[in-house]
Amino acid sequence: MCQVFSVSKNAYYHWLKQTTSTQKERKKLISDEIEYIWEESFKTYGSPRITIALQRKGFHVSRKYVAKLMNELGIQSIIRQKYVVTTDSKHDYSIAENKLNRAFSVDEIGKYWVSDITYVKVKNKWCYLTTIIDLATRKVVGWSFSEDLTTENTIIKAWNNAKARHFTHKDLIFHSDRGVQYASNEFKNILAFNNGVQQSMSRKGNCWDNAVAESFFKTIKNEFLRFHKFESFEEAKIVIFQYIEGFYNNKRLHSAIDYMTPAEREIQLIMQLKNVA
Repeated sequence: MCQVFSVSKNAYYHWLKQTTSTQKERKKLISDEIEYIWEESFKTYGSPRITIALQRKGFHVSRKYVAKLMNELGIQSIIRQKYVVTTDSKHDYSIAENKLNRAFSVDEIGKYWVSDITYVKVKNKWCYLTTIIDLATRKVVGWSFSEDLTTENTIIKAWNNAKARHFTHKDLIFHSDRGVQYASNEFKNILAFNNGVQQSMSRKGNCWDNAVAESFFKTIKNEFLRFHKFESFEEAKIVIFQYIEGFYNNKRLHSAIDYMTPAEREIQLIMQLKNVA
């Protein structure tokens, strides 16, 4: 081949040496980026999300190659565990119709919100995390962390947090399980005074009707909370804030929205609204 292309053997071996060196440098660069992305994701990203994160940074890599490098580096996504979310639905309040009916794939911002409450261990007692998620962006638009399960300190605080910061559609549908906090007259009155927000509730004993809200709790517990032992309520609240506002809403790539972050999806939908207007 050297004779055909009129290239000296010395020139060929010099080129080969340079190529090998360049490949090693590229591998080292990609490996460093993989470790950085993995650490930044709280060690939760597997090869699919790391591949997409690398591609977004301009690296032309395949999932297979990324998986190979991750194996060489000895890193992998954190193995998930199952958690049970408990709901107190033994009450005498009326139950709303399931208006959402598992229509989780939507593209109208501020029109469909889902909510749930879960337990977080703090030292020797339970505290409670309440979240509200916009289905179009999968962003946690409102949340509260409380030391009790009162309606005021759970869903009402989360609702006020969401309404103060985020746009809502005039025909907003608010979906939740049948928990006493959501069914209470206190919360129903708040929805009624907010342009008649339509309340929707899951069917009895059917967790899949509120799958998006429960999926978030599985994510935050598997990816984050199970690696912390909180000694105080204040410490837990700061750490939860760091995860939700610092990572989940603004950095975590979400498969349900084409591997965008919730913040990116929100901006995309807002720009579409402006263009239509």
